[in-house]
Amino acid sequence: MIKIGVIGYGYWGPNLVRNFAETSGATVACVADLNQNRLDLVQKRYPGVRTTTQFQDLLTDPSIDAIAVATPVHTHFELGMAALKAGKHLWLEKPMTETSLQARKLIDEAEKRNLVLIVDHTFIYTGAVRKMSELIKSGDIGSVYYYDSTRVNLGLFQRDVSVISDLAVHDFSILDYLLGEQPVAVSAVGTHHFPDTPENLAYLTLFYDSGMIAHINVNWLAPVKMRQILIGGSSKMITYDDLEPSEKIRVYDKGISFTDDPQQIYEMRVGYRTGDMWAPRLDSTEALRVEGDHFVDCIENGKKPFTDGSLGLRVVEIIEAATRSMNERGRSVVINGVPMHQGRRIV
Repeated sequence: MIKIGVIGYGYWGPNLVRNFAETSGATVACVADLNQNRLDLVQKRYPGVRTTTQFQDLLTDPSIDAIAVATPVHTHFELGMAALKAGKHLWLEKPMTETSLQARKLIDEAEKRNLVLIVDHTFIYTGAVRKMSELIKSGDIGSVYYYDSTRVNLGLFQRDVSVISDLAVHDFSILDYLLGEQPVAVSAVGTHHFPDTPENLAYLTLFYDSGMIAHINVNWLAPVKMRQILIGGSSKMITYDDLEPSEKIRVYDKGISFTDDPQQIYEMRVGYRTGDMWAPRLDSTEALRVEGDHFVDCIENGKKPFTDGSLGLRVVEIIEAATRSMNERGRSVVINGVPMHQGRRIV
């Protein structure tokens, strides 16, 4: 039985505790939070779980095998490194760290101590994203031409991270998982409308060496909540609406083709194809439950998590490049660690 300690019982911590408490092969041993009122809620809902206001209590408890950190991002590196040095497997909320240097240090520490490091990019464990990955990897939609995402709502404003770190990170991880290809450059524009607050609205474009392009719209000032993705392929197209109670994924047999007839090329004849639409059946298991089971399996069997530290690092590198581009009014910025193909010009 894997015993897990959770640091942070604010916005996301309750979801982690609930899922770990119901995960086969795991149990919640202790929850740490600075707010005693939150800990009182833990004791009321989970009488058998110990609570503490000192996170060090989790580090020094030899019975705890793993620690999940669900605190503001500026604390991730300190708490994560302390957990690893205490010999605990580590679950980190997204984004992994504030800087890519911090992320690399955590990866090195986990590898040195042979510990599992998982980053909670939850969307990768949803039935919808896994189905999209299946469709793309099977070749059913052909070559991926573009990815277009809208993630907008009213709030939740945060003090320590911008809307990019809060919302766009979901798309960064989804793209990484779906494509198996990293962007080579990013252009981003954004703004904040209130003094001394991070950007609450941003538009990002990611460029890929294959020619694929991704556009992401994130916004904390929208009158409605939208979570929609459109993926265009050479054979089929996919729409994903996370707020739909059913048929979250729809596949459209639509596209265009250019004639190969030499006599018609001059006229640029384009053929339009309109076929059926179908909604594939999706696994409805809660993503956190799937991820919790995966975390336990990785610990027990020495497996590499789908959302390991390397993926977390790549996401942080995109955040850094996007933030730099935003500060420079949309100038295209090359993403660290990803070489650009010499034959492709990024505009």
